[in-house]
Amino acid sequence: MKICALQGSPRGMGSRTRKLARWVLDGAADAGAEVDLIDLADLRITPCIACESCSLDGACVFDDDFNAAYARMIDADALVFASPVYIDGVTGQMKVFIDRLADAIHYQTCAGKYGCAVATTWGSGGDEVVAYLNHVLNYLGVIAVGGMSAALGDDPGAIYGAEEAARDLGRRLVEAVRARPSYPDQEAEIAENRACFAAIVRENRDWRPEEYDRWVRMGWMGEEE
Repeated sequence: MKICALQGSPRGMGSRTRKLARWVLDGAADAGAEVDLIDLADLRITPCIACESCSLDGACVFDDDFNAAYARMIDADALVFASPVYIDGVTGQMKVFIDRLADAIHYQTCAGKYGCAVATTWGSGGDEVVAYLNHVLNYLGVIAVGGMSAALGDDPGAIYGAEEAARDLGRRLVEAVRARPSYPDQEAEIAENRACFAAIVRENRDWRPEEYDRWVRMGWMGEEE
């Protein structure tokens, strides 16, 4: 089992968000998982330009570091999204990466995985960012098992008060992958999203027949004559 965390803080090894994501992974490792941490700020990822080329063949027009990070996501059984709060939202690094996931969302290439989200903030917005990141996970077809935010103010040591909760979140994520629990509300939302995305899959049937066949095989849409 592999758990992959993608964290969007640009502050390197000194990032408190990175510490929080690392503790989630440490908890997952304690529960027997292989873990992988991706620092998005270290990668060269070009912003999406909505050219829709990926819809035709699944490949982006930009040759950058996105594909390598995405491959590590696909290889994982569960995902952790982590970001500090920047003006009531995620960082630019995280948002650029999320925007490049449009094809993964439309074709549900991460379906069947579990995930969670964590955030840090000076004082506010943390819960909203966690909710947004878990919403993105649902868009990807990923079931979110929960999340946590930590309001840290100016205290450099405050992050350590969140360590045990973060480790526990990692352990819960591993247990979810093993037990495959049902989350009816999220599953209903994911199914509703797929009903919309199915139009894209049908429209591009001739370009991407293997994806079309996968959707039919998974029961996400009926086969057309």
